[in-house]
Amino acid sequence: MPNNKKADPYTGVLPVFKEKGYTSNDVVAKLRGILRMRRIGHTGTLDPEAVGVLPVCLGRATKTAGSLTDTDKTYICVMRLGISTDTEDMTGRILRTGDVTGLSGREIKEAVISFVGEYDQIPPMYSAKKINGKKLYELAREGIEIERRPSRVCIRGISDIEIRLEGGESRAVFTVECSKGTYIRSLCRDIGDKLGCGGCMESLVRTKACGIEEDECLTLSEIEKCVHDGGDIKEHIIPIDHFYKDCGELDVSGITEKLVRNGNRFDADRELSGRYRVYLSDGAFAALYDIDDGEARLCRMFL
Repeated sequence: MPNNKKADPYTGVLPVFKEKGYTSNDVVAKLRGILRMRRIGHTGTLDPEAVGVLPVCLGRATKTAGSLTDTDKTYICVMRLGISTDTEDMTGRILRTGDVTGLSGREIKEAVISFVGEYDQIPPMYSAKKINGKKLYELAREGIEIERRPSRVCIRGISDIEIRLEGGESRAVFTVECSKGTYIRSLCRDIGDKLGCGGCMESLVRTKACGIEEDECLTLSEIEKCVHDGGDIKEHIIPIDHFYKDCGELDVSGITEKLVRNGNRFDADRELSGRYRVYLSDGAFAALYDIDDGEARLCRMFL
């Protein structure tokens, strides 16, 4: 029978600058229409009110979305002190307010810095995290709040801290580098709790994800204009193997190439050890293989 399945017109990672008001899934849905393809997936949820870097996987690159989600991220956050909300940002219902008039800039800065390192963070109710197969925000919208287990996260660094004390309001602006699974809203909540006045996130910009910087990204309107005007959107798509450049590189041909195309094991040089990017005789990036003691086993296929 003939294969009527259309090939994906694009493969790789498209660096998108998500604008305010869009969910990450909104971005994926709009790109499906703009690029006229179905196999598209994002690399990690960014809140609708947040903006910034959202790497989007196209075609065969969707196979690597999970591993890209695991990478560190960098944000610029504005935290408002003295207000606690159910969403842990300024869009939510105010639960309580706290007195900030006695707080000094030094005290706030010390509290912010104290979270550098690993700590156990309780995820927010308004999040896409699943418990027993149901997303937390779905429960929250039903008025249900459940106990959440804390997750170990790592705040790699906090820098460029600016304390703004004006008009009886207190804010802290800072850049934070963190591990996967870190909720910046919850970090603001925890800083506010430590100061005893409460706190929530006022605004958030993701400036780096999957090694992609903000200035490499295109907005949805820029992508749409490029495609509409006949531009080459491929110039902006990052090849899959770019994200595995820390792995070794191995070229195969002949019988070994046939084995790789089928995802089979193959014999390798005993001097090789670790994870390798495997390329076919035509230069195409085929797969990741783990090599140990002269045997190469498939880790992830990209054909």
